[in-house]
Parts: sequence; structure tokens; C-alpha cells
Amino acid sequence: MRRYLRHRGDRLRQVSGDPICDPAQTETLAAERLAAGRPVLRRSVGGEPRGVLCAMGVCFECRIGPEQRRACMEPVESRLSDRVAGALAEAISAVPEAPPYDLAVIGAGPAGIAAACAAAESGKRVALLDEGLAPGGQIWRGGRVPPAWRERLERSGVVSLDRATVFDLQPGFAVQAERAGEPLQLKASALVLATGARELFLPFPGWTLPNVVGVGAVQALLKAGLSFRDRRVVLAGSGPLLLPVAALLAEDGADVALVAEQSAPVDVARFARSLWRWPGKLVEAARHRLSFPAARYRPGVWVVEALGDSRVREAVLTDGERVFRERADILGVSFGLLPNTELGELIGCELEAGALRVGARQETSVPGVFAAGEPTGVGGAELAAVEGFVAGFAAAGREAPVALLRRRESLRAFSRLLASAFHPRPELRALARPDTLLCRCEDVPLSALEPSWGARQAKLAARFGMGACQGRTCGPAARFLFGWEGDSVRSPVKPASIGSLVGAHPGRAL
Repeated sequence: MRRYLRHRGDRLRQVSGDPICDPAQTETLAAERLAAGRPVLRRSVGGEPRGVLCAMGVCFECRIGPEQRRACMEPVESRLSDRVAGALAEAISAVPEAPPYDLAVIGAGPAGIAAACAAAESGKRVALLDEGLAPGGQIWRGGRVPPAWRERLERSGVVSLDRATVFDLQPGFAVQAERAGEPLQLKASALVLATGARELFLPFPGWTLPNVVGVGAVQALLKAGLSFRDRRVVLAGSGPLLLPVAALLAEDGADVALVAEQSAPVDVARFARSLWRWPGKLVEAARHRLSFPAARYRPGVWVVEALGDSRVREAVLTDGERVFRERADILGVSFGLLPNTELGELIGCELEAGALRVGARQETSVPGVFAAGEPTGVGGAELAAVEGFVAGFAAAGREAPVALLRRRESLRAFSRLLASAFHPRPELRALARPDTLLCRCEDVPLSALEPSWGARQAKLAARFGMGACQGRTCGPAARFLFGWEGDSVRSPVKPASIGSLVGAHPGRAL
């Protein structure tokens, strides 16, 4: 499995006070720009400076250049060793063997790798597609796939296709993707959707300032080689992702000033008391917290505003009674995770509570389509891997071991506990002011929208949700604020070049 070089040599310091390291140590264009002290990557349609937000290829805020490439998904090719660069070029130029595959797995995080290995080891021909620079997904980004998993994937015979953005699924499980700017098409007898999750962003004044990023984005940038050493970081939002990201920052040498959890102290305490049922989770949480002992962890506190000029300088927070400020070079904010269900919806899979509905064998409502991991409900890496194995066995016509099914049920109980303890509080609906932008792609403020509308009317009247992210960022926010249901999912589910679209739909007028 290819991995990109990462060196943790001496970090460079610059007078600007930005989070700086040697750009030569970074792996993506986004990390390189931030390392060079250039947090402003583009200007919005209204002229606002914009930088990285999600760092996962979802929000499209970091698109750069005439081709509008996502800087967080683009490798810094010149920073690779000759061996790695050669392997990448060979992999990108290689044409996969003629279809059909027995199984196509979309998403190469823990769920996707587990599903691909289970099916391939059962004698099936498997293709594994992912947008990332290498298999691993967000949790194992930057070449962090555990050695045992990496070796198992390599031995399995899975055809791994990195940097492949799937934008359409057609009848007969024809997968249409774009890979390194070139069209990629393959067919399979069955599908496993392991498309992961994205962060929930809720609008507040100043949230479009550069260096206001997702909590998961901080993690992704760290894994891409960016250092936050000696930078003052405030993390605010909700969910267990706050602790491991704070721990990673502390390990990197950042000044973690505050970790603010918006859930009420009573809910956080109830969650902590319940962890005895999952000793491994309890130990993990304690280890993370002990990694940043000097930083304050405050439940019942949430961000209300970000202040700055061309980048964030201060975070304004409240506990519902007192408002206070914290100086911040980086403000990491997100309010939980949302399943990525668009590809499943595109081919007719039914939803349940905002996730793909699956049965005992991880099968969806569409025959031949299975789902595993976060698209079936956010539950963490271990549950994702277990569900991936179950889905891979089922796609190969095998039954999963009983012990695996029991472990899945235990981990699902843990995910339900997470959902009950960490959910956005009602006060967050009042954060946005009339001039606060809700749609970042099209610069649509709150004042341009009527709560009585729906998503479709908002598109027609104000271009809400019609930007590059296709509503992935603003749509969930509107659902939380107004109760709007999302509009229908259509192809292409992600932006693709005209050449790729023509290749996917020959003869269709575009």
C-alpha cells in the first residue's frame, strides 16, 4: 500500500503567527498552503476570503486554480520520493481489468477495507474505490492503516483504486468515477457502500473566516503533515471526536486553550458513567483526556461567534449565562457527524433516521447493495469494521460468525448511547444573525431565506444549496434550523469534468 512521506523534523516558525511547518513536510496542497502561512485559498462569490473548512473533500471551500481542484484532496506531487511518485503514476495510468467485478466497494476506510478483504478472501474479485490518496479513509488517513490491516489488504488480491471520486451509479451496478482527472468506469455484480460520514456545521457569525475549520479537518490536516506547534487552538462543538483531536494537537505541540462540549454536563456525566459496559472505550477516553491535562474541558459551553480580520483571532463562547472570549489562532468547530448516504439514495436505497436502512446481513432495500460503517449510522471505527466484515461475507454469499454479530450489537448499543448524549442543543438555532451566511458556496445569508420555504423553493429563490458542495454543508444546517427535508439526489452526486460525464453517458446531450 502506497503512503506519502511525512517527516517530523524541525518545524519552521514565521512572524505571521499562523500555524506553520515546513511546506516540504506536507502531503496535500491545502496543508502546504497553510504551512506557508497562506490560509486564504480563494474568494467567495461575494468577495469574502475563504480557507479550509472540512479538509475531507466534502465542502469544496478549498478549491483552487482554474480547474477548481480541492486542495485538501490534491497531493503535493513534488514532495514525494521517486519511488512513491513512480508508484502513484503507475497506479493512476493503469487500466483495471475488464469488468465485471464480483463486488465493488466504495469507500476505503475501516468498513470498506474489511468488506473488501472478507469478500476477496472468499474468492471474489473485488474493486475498492476511494477519493483519498491511499486506502484508510479519514480515520487512517496519511498512511496510518495498521500494519495487520495493510498486509491483509495487500494479500487479499483486492484491486485498490485510490483518488477515485464516484459520481454516478447506474443500473446493473455500473460505477462511474473520475480518477486523477480521467474517467473511470467499471461494473460489478454487487456493491458495498462504505462512504463514511461528514461533519455537521451549524452557522454562526464569523464561521466563514479562514482558520475556522472543522474539528475533523484539524485531524485531517495533522495527518497530512501540517503542524500546529505553539499555535493556540480552541475546539468547540459536540461528540467524542473532540477528545482524540485535542490529544493529537497536544502531541503535536499545540497550545490547546479550551475544549468546549455543547452537550449539558448532566448528559456528558451520564455518558461517562455508562462506559463501564465498554472498558476499551473507557480506557481510550481516559487516555485522550490525560494527553492534554493543562487544557480546560468544559461541557455545557458552545461557540457563538468568531472574530478576526483575514483570519480568526478570537472565539466568543457562552455557557448560557456568561459570555467570554478566547484568543485563537485556530478555531475547530463541528456539531457531530452525518452519514454520507447520497450514493445509496441515488440507486433507491431507503433511509431510516437519516441513515441507510440495512438488515441483519447489512443488505439495503436494493437487492445486491450492502452498506457498512457510518452511512448506516455513526458508530465509530470498530463498529464500521465489524459491519464491513458482515457486509463482505454477505456479498460473497457467506454467513458471518455469530461472535461477529454479537460484537456488532454491543457496538451499536454504544452508538445509540453516543447519539443520546451528544446532540445539538436548541440554543444553537439562534446563533445565526440576519447577515450570517448559511450557504457558503453562494453566499446566501439567513435574511434571504424564509423558514416556511422548503429546500427546493430556497434553490429557486436564492440559489441556496446550488454551489459546488451540492448542499452537503448547508442542507443539514437548514434541516436543523428550519426542519427542511433535503431535495432529491441526482447524478452527478459530486462535481466531475465534462470529459468524465461524456465518458459515463455517451450520446447524452449535456
